[in-house]
Amino acid sequence: MIHRGSCHCGAVTLELADTPHEVCDCNCSVCRRLGALWSYHSPAKLRIEGERVGYQTGDKVLTFWHCPHCGCTTHWSPVDPAQDRMGVNMRLFSPDLLAGLRRYAYDGARA
Repeated sequence: MIHRGSCHCGAVTLELADTPHEVCDCNCSVCRRLGALWSYHSPAKLRIEGERVGYQTGDKVLTFWHCPHCGCTTHWSPVDPAQDRMGVNMRLFSPDLLAGLRRYAYDGARA
């Protein structure tokens, strides 16, 4: 089943080829400010369309992407292209989909 999500204004759209089983609630300095709930996917299982603007954290390991129009953070991608995992902000998808997913906390503030 394909799941579709979008930023608030609809300029950035996301499609997931697989149904996630869980979402991560990370409390690192970036994620706690974003309020995102992340699911992790191979880039091959994800389709993202629309103009995006990136922000790299201080350690330059991840790029957080957001819509330049409404500001919603859509996903993150690793700076290292050899990494085969991206984080998708599941708050941009149907609340019904999100309600059915197990949530787990990740202590990124101490990692």
